[in-house]
Order: sequence, then structure tokens, then C-alpha cells
Amino acid sequence: MNTASNPETRTEFSIHPKTQMGAISLTVVNLENQLRFYQQALGFKLHWRKGNKAGLGAGGADFLLLTEGTNLKKYRGVTGLYHVAYLFPNKRELAIAMARLFALKYPNSPTDHIMTKTTYLDDLEGNGIELYCESPEDGTWTMSDDRFEARRADGSWSDGREPLDVDALFKHLQDDDRLDAPIPSDLKIGHVHLHVRDVAEAVDFYHGIIGFDIMGVSKQFQMGFVSAGGYHHHLGLNTWQGRGVPPPPPDAVGLRYFTIDLPDQKAYEQVVVRVDAAGIPSNQTEAGLMIYDPSQNGVILRVAK
Repeated sequence: MNTASNPETRTEFSIHPKTQMGAISLTVVNLENQLRFYQQALGFKLHWRKGNKAGLGAGGADFLLLTEGTNLKKYRGVTGLYHVAYLFPNKRELAIAMARLFALKYPNSPTDHIMTKTTYLDDLEGNGIELYCESPEDGTWTMSDDRFEARRADGSWSDGREPLDVDALFKHLQDDDRLDAPIPSDLKIGHVHLHVRDVAEAVDFYHGIIGFDIMGVSKQFQMGFVSAGGYHHHLGLNTWQGRGVPPPPPDAVGLRYFTIDLPDQKAYEQVVVRVDAAGIPSNQTEAGLMIYDPSQNGVILRVAK
């Protein structure tokens, strides 16, 4: 994505530019196994655990909430989470995280999007994960005229989905870096990518009601990106599970909700007014204001903690 939004994609009520992604909540089959995975393979810190619930993060606010259920199944051909993307502050920290995965021989797919360096993997129950850092010095990413492409810093073309030069990334490692070190305290959720039943419908909701700016929509790739403040994307939306697919049944593992963190009360209230005006049902919960998008993906709106 370009790092500046196209004015033609903005509404008169664009969401506050400092809006960020907050905590994501997942339903899991085996809490113990998942906690072990996120701590040992990804370096997350366990913040708390109570009964069948736990919260993890980087030592500050929770950004991963796990709830264990019973008699659960993994469904395909439904809406829900494609992946949650954890943003590292620099290439060195991403290199540590990837080296840990390599040392554990945990399957992952290092990929160079030019403007970001990343690797993709699933947790033990098939929830998609992206680990990435920004690398704008290497080039730009665009989605326009139904095309998705990248330009390297020298102007040469890329499809934006190249194999990552892992050896080059690992040159950022230092001799005293420990692979068992916890994730950096400034790690955060950079974006969330969702399976939806219809991309245009989802873009209408997240742009026309929530207020994110449209950063690109591609019929060819069956996807769209929206964001706040000109970021390349805070939300990815795709129909890769099929157009018109239903939401997952109640006994499904996976996404419970993701969180949109507004920077202050005024910014929050501006979104809530639009939600109410659109007639979208909402429910105040301990986590924040719960709503559902047209694909029945759970969304929490709240003022950032």
C-alpha cells in the first residue's frame, strides 16, 4: 500500500488517524497447549490466567485473549479470521522471532512484500498469524486499477510476494541476542485480515460506517484494504473462503472478536453515532462496545487503554 491515502477514498467522517488495532479474542480447544505455543514459539508473556481464560501480550495491555471451549471444531468455508498480524519495531526483533521459529523447526513462510518483511504461520489450532516489520526504505506497495504490485526502491517492479531473503534478515541479529527472550515491549497488532462473505459489502461497512479510508480494492484478488491515518492497512478483507459463505457455527474455534482502539472519547463517540444511525445492534460489554459486521465477525469498539 502507499503510505498516504487517496483523498478520493476518504469520507467526510474519516475515523481518527491515530486509531489502532487492539486485542484479539480467540476461542480455543486446548488452552494449555495454546499458552505453551504462544510463550515458547512466539515469546509472548502470560499476563494472567483464570479458569478457562487467559490474556497474553508484551507486558502491557493484553493483545491476545484466549477462551477454552468444549466440543469445538475447525470449520472451513465460513467467515472469520484469516490472520492477525503482529508488528515488530524493527528488522532485528523480527529476525529474533523468525530465528526462534527456525530453531524450533516450526513451519512458517517468510515473504518479502517489499514495504514489509514478514512470515506467515498458523498456531496449533489453525489460527492464522503474520509476524512483520515495516521496511519502507526498500520500496512501496500499491493496489490500484485492480492490480496488486510493489516497486523496489530502485524503481523495479515486484509482485510484492517474493520469498524473503532470510540470510539478509538474519544479518541484523547480534551475538548476544537470545532466542528465548520475550517479545519486545512495543510489539503490537498491526492489522487484522478477515474472511468476509462479500468484499464490497465489507468495505461499505468498514469505510462507510466505521470510517476507515479505502487503501485498495481488487476484484481480481477478491480483497480490499482499509486503514486509518494513511497506514497501508489496518484491516484486510477477502472472500477466499468463498463468496456468500456463512458465519461459523457456535461450536467453532477461532475468532470471537477483534478490537478497534480509538484514541479518545470524542473519536469513539463519533464512530458510535454512525453505528447507531445505521441501525446496527450493539451491546456494551466488559471489553467494550460489541457490534458485528455484515459477515458476523465480532468487532469491539473502545477508547484505547
